[in-house]
Amino acid sequence: MSADQTLAFDPDCHIFSGCGFPAPGLHTFMYEPIATVAGIEITKPMLLAVLGSIVVVGFFWAAFNKPKLIPGKMQMVGEAGYDFVRRGIVYEIIGKKDGEKYVPFMVSLFFFVWIMNLWSIVPLAQFPVTSLIAFPAGLALIVYVMWISLTFKKHGFVGGWKNIVGYDKSLGAILPMVVVLEFFSNLLIRPFTHAVRLFANMFAGHLLIVMFSLATWYLMNGLGFVYAGASFVMVLVMTAFELFIQAVQAYVFVLLACSYIQGALSEHH
Repeated sequence: MSADQTLAFDPDCHIFSGCGFPAPGLHTFMYEPIATVAGIEITKPMLLAVLGSIVVVGFFWAAFNKPKLIPGKMQMVGEAGYDFVRRGIVYEIIGKKDGEKYVPFMVSLFFFVWIMNLWSIVPLAQFPVTSLIAFPAGLALIVYVMWISLTFKKHGFVGGWKNIVGYDKSLGAILPMVVVLEFFSNLLIRPFTHAVRLFANMFAGHLLIVMFSLATWYLMNGLGFVYAGASFVMVLVMTAFELFIQAVQAYVFVLLACSYIQGALSEHH
């Protein structure tokens, strides 16, 4: 698949020139391998995910490698980010006592997801890695395995299952229905929705930005210039909106992860 096919874009295609609007689609998210390492084909999203990991690790290493009593700018930003996740998410959901040990994981998860989202507005990158379902699914799977492990570790085999299915004798006659619903909700639907929520928002946002960007170029012909300006304004508006959504989705993803961990550690589901 060529680059033009990937973008569904012909630079000579404009309104009133006899060609239809090159609407973006699933092909917008497909990339040819840019290299092969040890038999593994490396694509642009994979490379961005690796670079995202390096950016997160590099930033926190630079911020805290040589901490000072009076922090410099880098350390101050790092402490603010770390404290935001620790106090604003982990402590609020899990609690200070139980949540402290999970803070490093949640901080890493938040900033990794955020950086992978932010790639969509970075020149040359211009692609949110989390708009490919494999990446949110992999992260959701890690949280899912952690939740299952903590549940059985905390409550034992029988108690763990009771926690998962919401077993409570006081429910009386509706207990069987609750058990079935909770079983499917927690074991099957939960990891699915955790991944899809992030994926769907990033997928839709990127698709809208690409659509208005292509529309801006497509309309730059004759009287279409008037509409091209409006389309370009929409590109700016959607980009600004995506900046907000990218941070919110990273926050929500970690918020849900903390909620699952809190449920695993609690006495009652």
